[in-house]
Amino acid sequence: MAFNPNGIIGRFLHQRALARWTAAARSAPTADIAILRTHRQQARQLRTPLQELTYIADTRLALPRIGSNTFARPAGTDWSWRPQLWRGALPKRGIAPALNKSSLGPDLTIFHDCGTSEISLRQVRNARDHDLAAFGVTLEVFRFDGTFLSLVLDLPTGVCAGLKKQHLIQLAATIDREKPIRILARLNVKNGPNTEQILLTLPDDDAETAVEFDLAYSQLNEKRAERMWIDLMFEDPQMNKITLRDLNVCRYPRAEM
Repeated sequence: MAFNPNGIIGRFLHQRALARWTAAARSAPTADIAILRTHRQQARQLRTPLQELTYIADTRLALPRIGSNTFARPAGTDWSWRPQLWRGALPKRGIAPALNKSSLGPDLTIFHDCGTSEISLRQVRNARDHDLAAFGVTLEVFRFDGTFLSLVLDLPTGVCAGLKKQHLIQLAATIDREKPIRILARLNVKNGPNTEQILLTLPDDDAETAVEFDLAYSQLNEKRAERMWIDLMFEDPQMNKITLRDLNVCRYPRAEM
């Protein structure tokens, strides 16, 4: 039976338990061996639920709040999205080693051609004052014997509803790099049998970065747009740690000339 920790009974039980374990800790140096063994067993039984409670409480109470969908949106935005990976805790928070085509969460998949995978991918909790996303994603690479490494982000089908060639697709991210690294972003739009692709380089002069994919320069068939995804490609990633503190996508019409 759970008691309200702020109620009279809850406070009384907490004070009793705290006093008991404080006394047990203070008497441990001189306690009878049999009693000490029992206290150790009981303390170990308590440690697991207490650690679990502390972890969950730290996660839920830390800022930014879980589920936060707050981020800057360009004027006229008619569709926007922050992936679940950056909003809520995953049941499985990491992959090590991260093999080719391994997925972290429902939207993110890693691709590479390493013979020996010394790559890890994990979700981390953001706790800095200026973080807007509740979680981030850390990609850590040690020895790298492949020729390519990319993270593929699948966008919801809603981004293709009403998609026009006058739309801009903005990818905004906050990226911490242990060492300088060139990151390319490629927008892919499947429309019928064709896939339109636009490749840009993410600026690396600041942690907060963004690129705009202008569909006006593509051969997009507006009536057949059915799926969209973004590739993040990392050049020479060996011995580097890259943390995507935030990532979001916006769709909005380009300004009329």
